[in-house]
Amino acid sequence: MSFSTTILRLATGSTETVTDLTDHCEDFLSRAAEGRDGLLNLFVPHATAGLAILETGSGSDDDLLTALHHLLPADDRWQHRHGSPGHGRDHVLPALVPPHATLPVVAGRLVLGTWQSVCLVDTNKDNPERQVRLSFLG
Repeated sequence: MSFSTTILRLATGSTETVTDLTDHCEDFLSRAAEGRDGLLNLFVPHATAGLAILETGSGSDDDLLTALHHLLPADDRWQHRHGSPGHGRDHVLPALVPPHATLPVVAGRLVLGTWQSVCLVDTNKDNPERQVRLSFLG
């Protein structure tokens, strides 16, 4: 058994984003897994971001942000009121899009379905810098 971890530092900017992390995961595993089987765990240490496994590039990432707008409108209904208008909804996001994911690794490669990608979901326009911890247990 071995354990290896690293932290990705990402600039997500001042707009709501879905950022594909799949290449970062594969790059990390090429060094950490060294052809072994195990688990990749991702964790976002932020109260206003989450991780999703979804198809990207075909509109699904935009559809996710649209769905989140419907479920969590950026208006003044939220009790949590600091930051940009509607920022309270950003603090509810991790209850729907969790800040963690654990994925299988086989022969040093991330196992995903044909159209699946690992994505950071960030609706918080007030925090343009994000971290994602990647950990391999093999």
